[in-house]
Amino acid sequence: MLLLNCSSKLHQLEVTLRRRLPETLQVYGAVRTINRGNPVAQEVLVDSWPDFKAILTGPRKEVALDSSDFYTSMYAGYYRDLGAYRELLSRAVNWDHAFCIHGLRDGLYEASRDIAKDKGVKLEVFRYFAYFHPDPSSIPEIRLDPNMRLSTLDVSHLDVMNENWPYGGNKYSRRFMDSLIRHFPNFCLLDSAGQLVSWSISDTYGAMGRSVTVPQHRGRGYNGVLNNVLAKRLHALGYPSYGHVAVDNYTMQRLQERQGFHRQPNLCHFILHNAALYRTPTLTPKPGPATTPA
Repeated sequence: MLLLNCSSKLHQLEVTLRRRLPETLQVYGAVRTINRGNPVAQEVLVDSWPDFKAILTGPRKEVALDSSDFYTSMYAGYYRDLGAYRELLSRAVNWDHAFCIHGLRDGLYEASRDIAKDKGVKLEVFRYFAYFHPDPSSIPEIRLDPNMRLSTLDVSHLDVMNENWPYGGNKYSRRFMDSLIRHFPNFCLLDSAGQLVSWSISDTYGAMGRSVTVPQHRGRGYNGVLNNVLAKRLHALGYPSYGHVAVDNYTMQRLQERQGFHRQPNLCHFILHNAALYRTPTLTPKPGPATTPA
């Protein structure tokens, strides 16, 4: 197991992962973010170098201190050899903590399941479709509701966001969203009184997600507007434009397809490890639009 902390090696890894898009979406986005300032203190672990067969990106140990905070302990996984990935996963992560791994490769869940069984660790898994847009500049513009103003999020919006995010409602999720809005591209819609109506945030993996509209304003196409502008913003910054949609969120799936996003053949698994440490509130989503937990 090797920690890649050499800038030249990390840039070389970014180039390699880019050639393998879209199957490397999550790890590529993380490495690209690390190479551009690393605002949330992530690191990259590989089984070997330069001919790596498995990779995990995740938080540095000094920031993943709370054993119950899986929002901070978020990893992305990718492999070319499943055996190498299993070995890396078993050694690289603190299995006494709650943590989450996501990625597009078949076999990620099975690797976590088998190691967790050996270690006596409880798992929960959430499955999503991944949607990738090959050319966001081609997405047609959507006319903005004249009663709404396009803006960006700030810390004054955190309470509304935390209350309305299906995976929010606790101190960890609030801290997580605070970090996202401070460091990563996002957009929101404000009504004529300046109240937050709808929002969408990207993350350290370059993924669009956590798209939420407050209940009284749903069904008016606001997610489509924000999806449009955020995809183009990420594209302008050199990130692939992609996001995750719950398998039963048919409305968002249709929106993605209308805007030209391509559903990827493999499901994205969000695998929560040591879920028993996350006790109150539970991970069962609150009523509302289905989104990714991170």
